[in-house]
Amino acid sequence: MHETHPQRGGATRRSVLAAGLTTGVLAALGPAASAAATPATARSTGGAPTASWFAGPAKAVRPRFRWWWPDGLVDPTEIAREIDQMADAGFGGAEIAAVHHSMSDTSVLDTAHHGWGSASWRDGVAAALRQAARRGLTVDLTLGPSWPVAVPGVTPDDDAAVKELAYGKATLTGGAAYSGPVPPPVYAAASGVTAQQLFAVQAARVNTAYSSGKATGLDVDSVTDLTALVSDSSLSWTPPDSATWVILSYWQRGSGQQPEAGPHSSPAAYVVDHFSAAGTAAVTRYWDSTILDSTLRRLLAAAGGNFFEDSVELETKGLQWTPGLPAAFREHTGRDLLPYLPAVILGNSNQIFAFEARLTQEIRHDFWETVSGLFNEHHIKALRDWAHGHGMKLRSQPYGLQTDAIASAALLDIPEGESLGFKNLDDYRCLAGGRDLAGHRILSCEAGAYAGGAYNTTWDKFLRTMGGAYAAGVNQTVIHGFSYATAPGVSWPGFAAFSPYSGAPGYGESWGPRQPTWHHVPDIAAYLGRVHQVLQSGTARADVAIFRQTGYTATGIGASWMTSTGIPLGWTHQFLSGPLLDLPTATVSGKRLAPDGPAYKALFLEGDFFYGSNPTLAVADARRLLKFARAGLPTVLLGAFDQALTPGVPDDGETAELRSLTAQLIALPNVRQVTDKTLVGAAFADLGVTSDAVYSVPSTLLNAHRVTDDADFYYLCNGKHAETVKPAVALIDHEVTLRATHRKGASTVPYLLDAWTGRVARLAQYTQSAQDPDAFTFRVTLQPGETLVVALGGPGLFGDRSGSRPHAVATDADSVLFADGSLAVRATTAGTRTTTLSTGRKVTSTIPDVPPAVALGPWTLSVDDWQPGADATSTKIVTHELTLDTLLPWSQIPELADVGGIGRYRTTVTLPKSWSSDTGALLRLGSVSDTCRVTVNGTRLDPVDRLNPVVDLGGRLRRGANTIEIEVATPLFNRLRISNPAVFGTSARQAYGLVGPVQLAPYVQQTVA
Repeated sequence: MHETHPQRGGATRRSVLAAGLTTGVLAALGPAASAAATPATARSTGGAPTASWFAGPAKAVRPRFRWWWPDGLVDPTEIAREIDQMADAGFGGAEIAAVHHSMSDTSVLDTAHHGWGSASWRDGVAAALRQAARRGLTVDLTLGPSWPVAVPGVTPDDDAAVKELAYGKATLTGGAAYSGPVPPPVYAAASGVTAQQLFAVQAARVNTAYSSGKATGLDVDSVTDLTALVSDSSLSWTPPDSATWVILSYWQRGSGQQPEAGPHSSPAAYVVDHFSAAGTAAVTRYWDSTILDSTLRRLLAAAGGNFFEDSVELETKGLQWTPGLPAAFREHTGRDLLPYLPAVILGNSNQIFAFEARLTQEIRHDFWETVSGLFNEHHIKALRDWAHGHGMKLRSQPYGLQTDAIASAALLDIPEGESLGFKNLDDYRCLAGGRDLAGHRILSCEAGAYAGGAYNTTWDKFLRTMGGAYAAGVNQTVIHGFSYATAPGVSWPGFAAFSPYSGAPGYGESWGPRQPTWHHVPDIAAYLGRVHQVLQSGTARADVAIFRQTGYTATGIGASWMTSTGIPLGWTHQFLSGPLLDLPTATVSGKRLAPDGPAYKALFLEGDFFYGSNPTLAVADARRLLKFARAGLPTVLLGAFDQALTPGVPDDGETAELRSLTAQLIALPNVRQVTDKTLVGAAFADLGVTSDAVYSVPSTLLNAHRVTDDADFYYLCNGKHAETVKPAVALIDHEVTLRATHRKGASTVPYLLDAWTGRVARLAQYTQSAQDPDAFTFRVTLQPGETLVVALGGPGLFGDRSGSRPHAVATDADSVLFADGSLAVRATTAGTRTTTLSTGRKVTSTIPDVPPAVALGPWTLSVDDWQPGADATSTKIVTHELTLDTLLPWSQIPELADVGGIGRYRTTVTLPKSWSSDTGALLRLGSVSDTCRVTVNGTRLDPVDRLNPVVDLGGRLRRGANTIEIEVATPLFNRLRISNPAVFGTSARQAYGLVGPVQLAPYVQQTVA
């Protein structure tokens, strides 16, 4: 229940969210947050985009690093050098995080002098900010050491410390009386916890009919408060009958949780209460009084970005708790919490007791909804407002608890997800819904963490992971990660935050100059920056809003028809939760919800997957949905919403009121109720709702749509919904129709934006229908993971010189393109090619003989073998020179089997005298790992698409001999198997190098007259 009934009084989660967005965000953001605050800013690119806007994305949109420090044991000179390394490689900034899971003996870090928050740590932060300001980067600061949020000086027994409610239990049978000490907690208090307070004592009759799994069934009507009978910590009580009864005691105490892999400071830091004002005040007070001196405040103004909070991983063997919870529960529901406590108490993350099944669901929903309100009000909103007071934003991963992460995302300046913890793309779409309905711009992602991925993560894998995330709404990448150079006792190639991890290769990668692929990383950074540039422009659009009764994320639970059927056909969706429906943007106009924002064409509602898929709906939400539908919003209901239930415990008459509202909703002409998910698509069609992108066949193609004043941008990726989806994604080759919405009826042409090279070209072959001139149909061919960006805008966009020249609608040539403003065809064989133009005219092109495709080789290979040097941060280079008649992975070449480094493959190809200026060639690299660059006749070419390594050599070739060099950089894993076998030696070698087959495929290109 997102809104209290009149008799309950008090603030609701909705009013908190709405007030927070209108006063907290729009008024208090200040200059540091202006770009994310105003929807008007996000709607326009500030003028028609130019070629340089895409080719050279600003530092503000470039990818960032999670920068791991061994607390404060850092050298300011080295810190400045690492900022330079990131800047030189084309990254936009870093987030400082104290993480050192790899160090089994943390005493060598000397937390008394070099801990998190110490003078040496502050000196390091100052050095980072100072150098970042010089280089145009920004630096984010994690709110505490490691995670969850904690600060030194808080002890486990403090009011500000994280709390738990532990339970004790005694069982009575056959009418036996109880006399003795109050049952102590089943689980002992954590180390450092010295105080616990008895909160209450209850008795309840066992009813095995309500038992579920490991939870013992109880009769709710039998729950009896025995607290007043406790005297001198003892209790005497006799059951009223001979049934089996349980006596339950509840103990409030600190959970004693510390941030991961500590200690990080002296005194040690303890996690704060995330549900009370006291917990947040402890954090902000520590920063204001101990960390943020005048120097750091000044430097934050110059180069500060965000304060950051990692995922909320509160760990306890009891129930998450705060002393204010009972009062908050009463304010929110109008009921006392105590009679319901048996249904929510936890033991080691398991439910211990249960009432009747439906009642138990209702109680748990009310409880966690109350917790969610406290978290968003006292933690998210309070930290955000404090950050704004320092000219900073708050970026946070608002999940890990059973709280409304969708609502949290709307409150945050920058919500963030993660590629490791998110189960599939719908987890990102939950956060995207909060971001977009609140009018924010960025959805960030902690990207590229893989279990066991240390020193063996390839950029190929990273790009496949992130390709789908961008289609789901992500538009900022915080790469996991960049480790500080060194720490006591580490081995080559330097300190790595997560490796070794329990004696094995750890999580994530330590990118930086220690990695051979860093030599090519500027190409990756530029690619990611261009994707961000597009996806941070304008306003995100989605076809359908999915209303979610329970706003969790990081669950992998999606939307039935949309996820399984809609996405493969081109549909897009986002998730909304109840508090978002009261935002100022949540209005309907022209049959669109939030018309100046995501402009949802329809709303879809189904049963609550988190509570038995029951057709639940809060009365306040039902009123809103009815209002939207009456304003013209097409709505589809899946399930028995004519018999709807309240999510929480209903008041008298509340269920009848709800069903009256849903009956009115279902009766509207623009509402459809279906009973089977296979009928959802037909319901949308019956309502005239179509997707902005339409695929000719079901496909693994994913899309994201953004609209500016000048263009519609579509990001396309041949990706997968989840890492575990089977079968693997394969090549796609089919027609796609995209719709222009930014200025209907105006002259519009499509453009192809190559995020690898930064080049923009007008699309040369597509069709439009006279009945629907705003829809553009063309063929899309993409390898697994490969991406494509399409812009629909006016002639001359991006400096295009083709003007309004006719395009091709059909051809039997291999391809058509605009070259230097003129339409041209390409063919790989001789003959006559016919091209039909958009004017209706047919043009023939006579293609002369084309040299046949040729497999390249033999090859000379020079390898720089990276090996441990004189110390942990020094690398020795050993050179190997080989001649290869056949390309093989290095693991199958004896001299290179245990090598990681950089290899340069060279070959010569001789072209015939008939080679002319009309002749070019594609260089198909085949299999290559990991990164690569291509040089032809001494000229380095554009960056290579890692997921489809085909390079257009254009006019770089000449008659006679041509030298082609392919430079390949690899991870270090194979070398570490030998140099550090205790950690890496049990894993198999990786296949590195150029494996091919490498083919030169000539073509002839002719201008269409």
